[in-house]
Amino acid sequence: MRTWTVGGALIRHEDGLVLVGNRRRDRSLEWTPPGGVIDEGESVLDGLAREVREETGLVVVKWATRSYRVGVEAPTMGWYLSVEAWEAEVSGDVHIDDPDGIVEEVRHVAAVDALPLLATAPPWVHQPDRKSTRLNSSHLGISYAV
Repeated sequence: MRTWTVGGALIRHEDGLVLVGNRRRDRSLEWTPPGGVIDEGESVLDGLAREVREETGLVVVKWATRSYRVGVEAPTMGWYLSVEAWEAEVSGDVHIDDPDGIVEEVRHVAAVDALPLLATAPPWVHQPDRKSTRLNSSHLGISYAV
């Protein structure tokens, strides 16, 4: 089974969050907190700091707390994903330098506008507050637990 870890940075800005617009293979735009796959040999926080810098140009100056950790399993597709989201304090100016070429836009989004944008992302991004809940997508063979 293929396993990997993804980190997400919750960067608060006034009454909202910093979100990035990721262009997917089907040409849809998916909005998420900045983050991505943690490379082999990197700690979650080191990899996440790298992802924040690449996707937004911002530099993490302090990690506040881990907000959640989610495990996502898709046995019929042969993969397991571990997701961690951390609150971060940042400095610097926004500019995109994404080597993957996926991030197209960075926004400071008010809380009221964040939920509809986050709804474009997988459930483990926009529904992390369902503590001790297992959700199933039986037609895809995917389940996750917070």
